[in-house]
This record gives sequence, structure tokens and C-alpha cells, in this order.
Amino acid sequence: MRLKTEIPELTGIAEWVNGEAKKEDLLGKPILVHFWSISCGICKESLPDVNKMREEYPQLQFVGVHMPRSEKDLAIDPVKDTITKYELTHPQAIDNTHTVVDRFENQFVPAFYLFDASGVLRHRSAGEKALKLLKNPLERVLNEEEKEAE
Repeated sequence: MRLKTEIPELTGIAEWVNGEAKKEDLLGKPILVHFWSISCGICKESLPDVNKMREEYPQLQFVGVHMPRSEKDLAIDPVKDTITKYELTHPQAIDNTHTVVDRFENQFVPAFYLFDASGVLRHRSAGEKALKLLKNPLERVLNEEEKEAE
């Protein structure tokens, strides 16, 4: 997915946990979509950091997308258990058919897609250092939103 691309629809999900996130409802505030998998150790290590960021940036909307990487990852109950264990209270899409994954053209976990309030992709990063790479673009997007609000 290229920068400056509009956020795709978040439809075709096997199951939503913590409420469904609809594109039209998300527009108006910056959005962070993070892809993760229960079979990804780095993903699990980063989930507490995602929660911390959610608390630190209440003006940012969060949507998680569980992206199965193997047949074993398709079992919904272990995904739900992980969502509970890691206290992921924001909307979580269980994307067993890779419908949203494909719309984002995403191949990696963990992966983060930052959209501005109008739903335009401003940054994407993946892998072990993805959250660190997100910090500056996130500050930039949030500062732009504050300036527009003044």
C-alpha cells in the first residue's frame, strides 16, 4: 500500500472483538491500524507497547488486525484469549481469509499503518523496530491535527 492512499474498507472479517471498526466511523481522527499474529513472538512483545501508546495518545484511534500465518492461527478462541491476556481493548479484526490484509497489501507482522484524520496513509512500518519508526510520523500527524483544530 502506497503512502497517500486512502484507508481501505475493513469488511469481510471472520469476527470482530471489542466492537467493529467501520471506515466511515473512523474518519475525522487519526487512525493506527496494527497487524499482528498469535504465532509471532515479536508481535506479542509489542502488544504492551501498543496499549501504552493507546493510553498516551487518546486522540488516536486504534484498530488491530489478527493476520493468521498458518493453519493453527485460524482457531478463533486462542486469538480471543490472546486479546484478553494482553488487554487489547480496542477493536480487533480476526481476518482469517486475509481480506483486509490483502486490501492493505500487507505481508508482515507486526505492521503499523498510520492514517491522518481524512483517512490518508501517512506512514507504514513493519518488523521489530516498527514502533520506533512510527514515533516521529505519529507526532507529525498529531501536530498537524492540533494546528487544524486551532
